[in-house]
Amino acid sequence: MTERLADISARIDGIRQLCAVVNAMRGIAAARAQQARSQLVAVDSYAATIAVAIGRALALVASGRPDGALQSTRPALVLFCAEQGFAGALSERILDAVGAELATSDLFLIGTRGGAVATERGVTAGWTSPMPSHSLGVPKLAGRIAEALYAHIATGDIGRLDAVFSEWQPGPGIHVERRRLFPFDMSAFPRPTDANVPLLNLASETLLSELTVDYMYAQLCDAALHAFAAENEARMEAMASAHNQIERQLSSLLATQRHVRQEEITSEIIELAAGETASQSDCESVRHLTPHRR
Repeated sequence: MTERLADISARIDGIRQLCAVVNAMRGIAAARAQQARSQLVAVDSYAATIAVAIGRALALVASGRPDGALQSTRPALVLFCAEQGFAGALSERILDAVGAELATSDLFLIGTRGGAVATERGVTAGWTSPMPSHSLGVPKLAGRIAEALYAHIATGDIGRLDAVFSEWQPGPGIHVERRRLFPFDMSAFPRPTDANVPLLNLASETLLSELTVDYMYAQLCDAALHAFAAENEARMEAMASAHNQIERQLSSLLATQRHVRQEEITSEIIELAAGETASQSDCESVRHLTPHRR
C-alpha cells in the first residue's frame, strides 16, 4: 500500500511540473501574440500612407500602372503556415484553403512546421523560409520574401500572386485570409481630392513603381504579423486545452491519493485493534494458567 501511495505521489509531482511548463508556454504565446498585434497598428498606418501616395502618383501616370509589368498566366501563392508545433491544425487549414491550386501554382511557403505538413502531402514548394521566433524579425522576413518574389515577377514567371495566411479576430477566432499581392487593383487606391500637384524629383512612372514595391513589402509584413499572431493564439488555445486536461487528471489522482491514504490509515487501525485484541487475549490466558497464591 505504501509503495502504491508513493507511486501516486510521484505521478502527481510529474503532472504538476508538466502543468507549470504548459502555463509557461501559454504565457509566452500570449505575450508574442500581443506584441504582434501592437505592431500591426504601425504596419497598417504605413501601408495606408503608401496607398495615399500611390493614389496621387496614379493621377500623374497615363497608363495607370507601373512600367515593366510583364504579362503571364502563371499563378503563385505565398503560404504563411506554422513555424512550431502545438498550434493545432493551423498549417493544415492553410493548405486545405488553396486545395488543387497547390499543384498548379509556384509556392512560397513560410513556416517549418507547415513545410513538414506539405511534405507529408507530397507538396513541394519552390521557395521556403522559417517564420521568425519573434515578431521583430518579421520585417527582415518580408524583405527576403519580396526579393524572391520580384526575381520571378521581373522575368515574367508570375502573372498573379496571392498571400494566404491565418488571421485571428476576437469572437470568431482564427480564419484563413487570402489577399491579392500582384497585380494590384489600381482602382482601389484613393485618388486625391484636392488639385494640388506634388513636387516630384523622380519620373512619375519610376515613383509609382517604387511605391508599389514598398506597398507589397507592407502587405507582406501585415500578412506575416497576422500569421504570427494567429499561430500564437492557436498555441494559447492548445495550451488552455492541455491545462484543462491536466487539471482533470490531477484532480483524479488527488482523489485516488486521498482514497489510498484512507485505506492505509484504516488498515493501520485494524492492525492496531487486532494487536490490542490479541494482547488482551494473551493476558487472559496467562491469568487463567497462573495458580492463585493465598
